[in-house]
Amino acid sequence: MVTDADTAVAHHSGDVPVLSTPRVLALAEEASMLAVADRIGDGLTSVGVQAEVSHVKATHVGAKVRVRAQLIEQVGNNLSLEFTLREGDETVAYGTHRRAIVDRERFLG
Repeated sequence: MVTDADTAVAHHSGDVPVLSTPRVLALAEEASMLAVADRIGDGLTSVGVQAEVSHVKATHVGAKVRVRAQLIEQVGNNLSLEFTLREGDETVAYGTHRRAIVDRERFLG
């Protein structure tokens, strides 16, 4: 559900009260992280390293959106995903996201 906290006004990325592109990216990253979670071994995690987002439809406060991410390629520790964010049957945003599998302790160290 899009709330006032999800808007371009709240994220200082615009001056209209609609779903912000930064929030779209955050939703895409979250969906991507969850989509590959079962591929990550103990002591490992995945981190976002690159994203390309096309935000093509304004989405108003109160609208329900859903995001779907799908792994399209894994080469070693590099994961490539595609995502789509929809409001009902309409596409709000789509794009690609790359993540890297890293050792959690070494990454934080």
